Amino acid sequence: MMITQNQLPENIRNIIDKQVDKFKENVFTDKYSEIPMADHFPTEQSNKWFKIKNVICVFVDMKNSTKLSASHHASNTAKAYTLFTGTAVRIFHELGAPYIDIKGDGVFALFNSSQAHTALAAAVTFRTFAKEVFVPKVAKKTDIEVDAHIGIDQSTLLVSKIGIKRNQERSDKHNEVWAGEAVNMAAKLSSLSKNGEIYTSSRFFKQLSARKALISCNCDEEQNLWKEFDLSDDDRFSQSRVGRVKRNPPFFAVRWVSTSFLSRLKFF
Repeated sequence: MMITQNQLPENIRNIIDKQVDKFKENVFTDKYSEIPMADHFPTEQSNKWFKIKNVICVFVDMKNSTKLSASHHASNTAKAYTLFTGTAVRIFHELGAPYIDIKGDGVFALFNSSQAHTALAAAVTFRTFAKEVFVPKVAKKTDIEVDAHIGIDQSTLLVSKIGIKRNQERSDKHNEVWAGEAVNMAAKLSSLSKNGEIYTSSRFFKQLSARKALISCNCDEEQNLWKEFDLSDDDRFSQSRVGRVKRNPPFFAVRWVSTSFLSRLKFF
């Protein structure tokens, strides 16, 4: 069933008309090399967005959260969400992420372009927490096989605050909106990961220069920590500029030989 705009209530038509008028206005961008404080982000009333170069996004998502929510008592679900998202936020904050946000059962952290190894350390740290703490503790409470999906990407992003700034003494209808590929692509890459893998785009991967970020040093024989995956036939990635960096497979997955993140953090 379809209705036309003329059939909409007048108050809704007025909202749409005002937003269309705003769409016709010019928008200006201020360029930044690092992520400013969120308090400084512009609002939609200003017709301004911040353009931040080469932002790194680490995205973590809970595996099988839907089954957990649908199958178990609210108490167990709440505990699992608190453990997963609360720990992610605190780990990313502790490791210096300038911006952190929660999306459903997922968390994404944004790092500056100069923080490539810090961003990887954050991802590896959370992977270790998920494997050694989150998964076994939730398994004790439920029969659901949970885990963490982790993805990393990097691109230039636009940011502004969109929504109703203040409504009946509430401010939760007004939030930052990030436009660009890094957040969406990191989320898509995370959906591919399993069994402790971390997927990254090639444009982030090429920022890693520390040897210990590339080669295992906790075994008798050195091993490459990364394996290439060709995703050119995957519709979720084939239209992205990420996939056009070069003809080689554009994405990589990482499998860490060591389960200890403490030794890894020393070089970041």
